[in-house]
Amino acid sequence: MKENHNRDLNSTSKFISLILRHKPEVIGITLDEHGWADVEELVAGIQRTQSFNMEMLEEIVRTDHKQRYSFNEDKTLIRANQGHSIPVDVELPVTVPPKYLYHGTGQKYVESINRLGLIPKGRLYVHLSSDVDTAVKVGSRHGKPVVYRVASGRMQEDGYVFYRSVNGVWLVKEVPVGYLELLAKAKMG
Repeated sequence: MKENHNRDLNSTSKFISLILRHKPEVIGITLDEHGWADVEELVAGIQRTQSFNMEMLEEIVRTDHKQRYSFNEDKTLIRANQGHSIPVDVELPVTVPPKYLYHGTGQKYVESINRLGLIPKGRLYVHLSSDVDTAVKVGSRHGKPVVYRVASGRMQEDGYVFYRSVNGVWLVKEVPVGYLELLAKAKMG
């Protein structure tokens, strides 16, 4: 029974991610300019498609291993921490990055990245990790994983602006080719 509950919460979490990052209109809600949604409207909208309540939402936010969501202080508003494809300002502070950050992706994207650099595609920012292991995990979601080392310190010196989400994901508008190094398997493992 617990396994079904966890599977249902995981499925609902993915649905919430779709709503709060990309398509709030699927349940008839809107986000403010900072990506916040009214919790009561979110719960009511999801209830139109499945069994759902505030306790389930709190459990999803509390147990999400990627820490995708944040409540405001009184839990009347909720938002995705990053990953939006719709224009929102999640009010992240500009943060000085470490010398290197990492980007995990699938082998199938190497040719394009080597030509264009890292671009956000459908998102507002390129997502970067602070360590190789996390980047490998992210890359594994896209097929055979590859990892790029990003010269983030040099980028910051050259005027690029970095943000760090509340769940530790680093964000930047783009990473030109000159700041990228494709890591060899020995360095990854």
